[in-house]
Amino acid sequence: MRTITFKLVLGFLVVGLISIVLMLVLARWNTNQEFMRFVTDRAQNDTVNALTKYYQSNGSWDNVESLFPSPSSNPPDANTDHNDHPIPPFTLTDANGVVVLARDRFPIGELVPANELSSGIAIKVDDKTVGILMMSSRQPFANDPRALEFVQRNTELLIYSSLGATLVALLLGILISRTLTRPIRELTAATHAISEGNFDQQVPVRSKDEMGELARAFNRMSTELARSIHTRRQMTADIAHELRTPLSLILGHAEAVHDGVLPPTRENFEIIREEAERLEHLVDDLRTLSLADAGELKLNPQTFSMPKLLQDLSAHYQFQTQQKNIDLQLDLDPTLPDLTADPARITQVLTNILDNALRHTPAGGRVTLSARLTSEGFELSVRDTGPGLASEDLERIFDRFYRADAARHRADGGSGLGLAIARSIVQAHGGGIRAESQLGDGLKVIITLPKTAISA
Repeated sequence: MRTITFKLVLGFLVVGLISIVLMLVLARWNTNQEFMRFVTDRAQNDTVNALTKYYQSNGSWDNVESLFPSPSSNPPDANTDHNDHPIPPFTLTDANGVVVLARDRFPIGELVPANELSSGIAIKVDDKTVGILMMSSRQPFANDPRALEFVQRNTELLIYSSLGATLVALLLGILISRTLTRPIRELTAATHAISEGNFDQQVPVRSKDEMGELARAFNRMSTELARSIHTRRQMTADIAHELRTPLSLILGHAEAVHDGVLPPTRENFEIIREEAERLEHLVDDLRTLSLADAGELKLNPQTFSMPKLLQDLSAHYQFQTQQKNIDLQLDLDPTLPDLTADPARITQVLTNILDNALRHTPAGGRVTLSARLTSEGFELSVRDTGPGLASEDLERIFDRFYRADAARHRADGGSGLGLAIARSIVQAHGGGIRAESQLGDGLKVIITLPKTAISA
């Protein structure tokens, strides 16, 4: 299997090689062109100067061929001027265009066409054109060993430089690839560890780019996964405990009555019935939460008056609050608009919160149920005058089976699912729920329903 590191190194190497080859070809071509232009210009200037001096000295082009030995009678590199510079092939004509010296394609005595002469260089003596020099387009250093040696050495230097650049590109490719893939390897190892059941995995965040953001996202996911697994395990243990308590009481009383240890009286059967109802209520709560988790909690939206719903709810709790000597107050705006939601589910939410508030409010205390409009939407709140909660408990009261007082008996403290169910129902309506509290200053649970739920 080809790893990402191998693919990245190969990619860097291919890109580097293509770039280096292109640079090599272009650099060699440009160097040759510039060098040839330099040699041509130098040879051209030397030839013009030599011919000008010759004409000034002799007053004509007679015997001008003696200035440039014939290639047929000299070694290949003998076609040079007095400065030992290579002279490229050329043709010299007089002022009328008749060839007087042939070192290229035109023979002596031939009349060169005017269009050919126009590209030549005029040789002037005392501001008078005495001849025209036409240089050949062939390489001026084809027979110059020193020039050829320079070109060869320049080509070798470019090749060695290219090989060195290729090696550097390969080393840099390996280094960069390993640096880029290091976070991926760490994430892969952490993912394998999670798949094997080790959920407490964190990877180092080494940068602030996309890889760093991926590492941070993975760490958050790992933390949430570990917390979720821990919560689920704890919830499973809590469910087993919650189910065991009523089942033990039901089985114990049923066996005691069956064995004649307890008489089959109404009181004993009432205990069995109450525990069965408690068990049924717990199962219903768990089913509600499972439907909410699966996104299958059914809602039956209706348009209703929130003040009317709260007044009916207050009347329902009137007897219970009187028994506990708790003052239940309503803080309502009678002009509140109607709300479109599931009234049965909203009632279930408020009932769970009120049960929790009444459970923790001492005799002589007060519970206030209010409703108002805010910039965020429709706001409902339940405030009690109980002992309040610490900040670390406040963040977890909507967790399943969580109790701020671990020593509280479950028969008095409820199942621990009421606020979790309330949160699931509120979120299913597109709203939010939060709590505010300080130790000794009671608890306030605030529900916000979106503006879209408010009827026009």
